[in-house]
Amino acid sequence: MVAAPASLDTLCINSIRMLAVDAVNKSNSGHPGLPMGCAPMGYALWDKVLRHNPKNPQWFNRDRFVLSAGHGCMLLYALLHLTGYDSVTIEDIKQFRQWGARTPGHPETFETPGVEVTAGPLGAGISNAVGLAIAEAHLAAKFNKPDSKIVDHFTYVIMGDGCNQEGVSSEACSLAGHLKLGKLIALYDDNQITIDGRTDVSFTEDVLKRYEAYGWHVQHVPNGNTDVSAIATALETAKGVTDKPSIIKVSTTIGYGSPNKSDTAGIHGAPLGEEEASLTRQQLEWSYEPFEVPEEAYNQYRKAITRGNQLETEWNQNLANYRNKYPQESAEFERMLRGELPNGWEKDLPTYTAADKGLATRKHSQICLGALGPNLPELIGGSADLTHSNYTDIKGETGSFQPATPEKRYLHFGVREHAMAAILNGIAYHNSGLIPYGGTFLVFADYMRGSMRLSALSELGVIYVLTHDSIGVGEDGPTHQPIETIPSLRAMPNMLVFRPGDGNETSGAYKIAIQNRKRPSSLCLSRQGMVNQPNSSIEKVALGGYVLEDCEGTPELIFIGTGSELDLCVQAAKQLSNEGRKVRVVSMPCVELFEEQSDAYKQEVLPTSVRKRIVVEAAETFGWHKYIGLDGTSVTMSRFGASAPGGTCMEKFGFTVENVLSKANDLLN
Repeated sequence: MVAAPASLDTLCINSIRMLAVDAVNKSNSGHPGLPMGCAPMGYALWDKVLRHNPKNPQWFNRDRFVLSAGHGCMLLYALLHLTGYDSVTIEDIKQFRQWGARTPGHPETFETPGVEVTAGPLGAGISNAVGLAIAEAHLAAKFNKPDSKIVDHFTYVIMGDGCNQEGVSSEACSLAGHLKLGKLIALYDDNQITIDGRTDVSFTEDVLKRYEAYGWHVQHVPNGNTDVSAIATALETAKGVTDKPSIIKVSTTIGYGSPNKSDTAGIHGAPLGEEEASLTRQQLEWSYEPFEVPEEAYNQYRKAITRGNQLETEWNQNLANYRNKYPQESAEFERMLRGELPNGWEKDLPTYTAADKGLATRKHSQICLGALGPNLPELIGGSADLTHSNYTDIKGETGSFQPATPEKRYLHFGVREHAMAAILNGIAYHNSGLIPYGGTFLVFADYMRGSMRLSALSELGVIYVLTHDSIGVGEDGPTHQPIETIPSLRAMPNMLVFRPGDGNETSGAYKIAIQNRKRPSSLCLSRQGMVNQPNSSIEKVALGGYVLEDCEGTPELIFIGTGSELDLCVQAAKQLSNEGRKVRVVSMPCVELFEEQSDAYKQEVLPTSVRKRIVVEAAETFGWHKYIGLDGTSVTMSRFGASAPGGTCMEKFGFTVENVLSKANDLLN
């Protein structure tokens, strides 16, 4: 590609800088420093290296760009606008951070086409990028042929000092180095400023040596303020390193161009103001009005449209040739890209009768994964070093995703829970039909919560397999016994939280989790065994809550149970029924789905006329009060657990038929 003249480069770079200055000033809110400092690397990447099509942001084989330092989002919005994305007009730039704008305060995939990941919390974006690179490597190994590469793109990241300080990035980048993800390239904005001032108050390590130890290829561009050629050369060098991910430290001046505020913490997260903006215009010799972009800059940037159309046309022809040569592989590949599940994917999900042996739901989960695996080739995932406790392996699968075997779909995340969740998000962000899942102990959802929240916010159908769901964990004690975790996950919008009560409900939870590509699912699974209920079913789980056992006429008392405690409700109800009491048992495997049913259905299951209700769940009571009401009670937890055998813990904390009966009799009498 012929390089643009230096003066045109400068014009294009300053277009980014001044759009950021003007947008932040107009909104009186935002972070102008990063886009002003990173403008040269943004321009070098998007104008000279990035393969994308502004007129089709979802073109599959585009390179992915992740702005991990999401607070500097005006850099991304400027680049989207300048290169011709319809999603970001100049009016959108003027509405930066305003209600309903497609230019929110941090990049959001669900608001702005062209944004690849929802980058807010620092470190999340680079960790998502590892997932994007894993998805690319897996699909390339699975579908590419010696004469046809239909999956062939890079993942680029701009990250800052904050991203490198957050622990999740260390977890994820360590794994990326082990996996030798050669198509992952990060630009590190080394401006040595954070909110508290210069980074040397807290951050003095040699970042490149750290990444070199991870197994990354490292480079340094000393002058990131003006040396576009050096940045572009470093990017091309990184592209040539196929056996390692790459990081390029680009030393920049935050707020470059501002005569009084550049290279200070003051320009990190505050508008320049009218006076300083005027001085910056003088400093950069920028004679244009606010939000005005010179025609020459538009012309240069929007060459991306012609290039992008050509790249997509060539890829479409490549895909057509692939379709002719490899019809079976093409059919699967294109089905996945359409987001369609294969016919009969759920046909082997197991069903159970009361005569079948009771198992822990973590074991039922393993059986489900084994049943789904052969019928659902897009299923990909693993565990955070707990495979043989979470039972997250797929029966019949051999080997795992390693540098030499990226076609394999089992991922060993190591003891890196937060990175696992962020990487699973990245796989989902790839929008290639892959269905990611990951396992750990339920109590360690607290390590993952930031990324789980982003799964829910960004409408990513990640499946979290969370085992050892209660004090039934036993001897590992209260550090490993989740008490408040399930209620806290239920408090998260757009998260489906399942606590199945037997094998059928576990199969039902998987069926719904697989079908929901816009909602993450948390499967809270037991270590302890539980009987299979005669009236449970896969289909009833879709209702969220349903009548498991009933009486004739209107019940006097309703039990509501989940997980292994569901059978306590059933046993207590049997005894009360034998005594002539009218009792109903409601299974509530997913509160969120129950809340989405019609008022008529909810009234049918939990009639308001029946005020005596007992919730039984080995977790904190929080969230159940709307079902318990003023006249009900619960057998739940109000303190942390204890180190003892699981059965002993359950007994000591009142999760026995006798205690449930005692509570019931207190209400009935």
